[in-house]
Amino acid sequence: MEKNQIFETVIEDMSENGEGIGKVDGYTLFIKDTVIGDRVQGKVIKAKKSYGFGRLLKVLEPSPWRVEPACPSASPCGGCQLQAMSYGRQLQFKEDKVRGHLIRIGGFPEQQLPMEPIIGMEPGEEAFGSRAGESLGRGEAGWPGPFHYRNKSQYPFGRSRDGRIIYGFYAGRTHSIIEAEECLLGAPADRKILETVREFMEEFALEPYDEEAHRGLLRHVLIRNGYHTGEILVCLVINGKSLPHGSILAERLMRIPGMVSVSLNINRERTNVILGKDMVYLAGRSYIEDRIGPLRYRISPQSFFQVNPVQTEKLYGKALEFAGLTGRETVWDLYCGIGTISLFLAQRAGKVYGVEIVPAAIENAVENARINGISNTEFFTGRAEEVLPRWYEAHPGGKADVMVVDPPRKGCGQALLETMVKMEPVRIVYVSCDSATLARDLKYLCGNGYRLEKVQPVDMFPQGVHVETVVKLSRQEG
Repeated sequence: MEKNQIFETVIEDMSENGEGIGKVDGYTLFIKDTVIGDRVQGKVIKAKKSYGFGRLLKVLEPSPWRVEPACPSASPCGGCQLQAMSYGRQLQFKEDKVRGHLIRIGGFPEQQLPMEPIIGMEPGEEAFGSRAGESLGRGEAGWPGPFHYRNKSQYPFGRSRDGRIIYGFYAGRTHSIIEAEECLLGAPADRKILETVREFMEEFALEPYDEEAHRGLLRHVLIRNGYHTGEILVCLVINGKSLPHGSILAERLMRIPGMVSVSLNINRERTNVILGKDMVYLAGRSYIEDRIGPLRYRISPQSFFQVNPVQTEKLYGKALEFAGLTGRETVWDLYCGIGTISLFLAQRAGKVYGVEIVPAAIENAVENARINGISNTEFFTGRAEEVLPRWYEAHPGGKADVMVVDPPRKGCGQALLETMVKMEPVRIVYVSCDSATLARDLKYLCGNGYRLEKVQPVDMFPQGVHVETVVKLSRQEG
């Protein structure tokens, strides 16, 4: 096909970025704003040898799973790639994605895959009392899905073309800010916070950050909301050493119900990474508290904490079930963050070792163990790929009964996988946010003495393309 050519196709699948996938005479086209089952007319905007990209011109016949997006910014914003698809079909898409990666990348036979049905959210389970999408009804397409479930959001600030200070989210695959007065995935309190910050900037003539020129002060506003506690934390990411009149802004923010922490994060680098290394606290505490099940956690601006509190309890409940603990086991929790899974496991283990690269997260993990009265944990700061091999070298023949890994999107490093196999844990519980790297790592582990026992997808990100998966592996004897 050639650029500017008009075509018709039926959308058969969705890409990792949420684009619809259709074919014309065997030629694959990726078309934004389409849904599985749509019959569409489009125009080729970029043509490569075996695939191309198209612009949607018209939906000729809507998919039975197409719904009206609740958010007016759903199409340009990069955050909700699946909002035009009913929630039931979103879940099927994610389950199919995990299965497909395990078959194609992991090499596991489809007939032998121990896949459990994906665990989704139910109406009424929105963490922060969503009403978005209710007026759409169920209809033939089904429930449009949950909104207002995120306990953490990061909003970039900038200027519009007409010079106004704006906030919102980045457009897909760009750093152009799509203005959004309210994100339907975040907590309703976010809007009051963002308006307070914008009014303060206008009052004191403070500039938002200009990424291209590397000028301006305010880069992002990070907000965390405690699901069980109602506590709120605000962190302003700035391109500078201080915030002029910052005490005035802190005082205004602390008046918002639930606010317990206002801080600055210093990031003066020319980078796409949101947070810098240095923190300055303006008012309140340095953390919020929240709970998962019976356990309390202290969460700082830099801490990793799962963003969907309702689904986190389900996910960690499965991880604990798959670990199969009896009270005597030695457990390693790699990429442990602030100790969320570690403390869950410690309730039923003999000893739990946690490893995390972020020092502030380890400080939180130690404190979280203390406030929960848990004494059978020990935490190490460093890269899991370095800490575990170094520990094993210092303790020849050292064993683990159970290993739990919850790595970033890139998966586990090779040195870590090799050491895990050497330590011969009876069970490995792998929690993954990327089923492609999960499949790659499972292929190695199952080629080196382990058997795939269970695969449980969990939908942590309704309206988005990502899916969390927890897997149980058992060591084969002999």
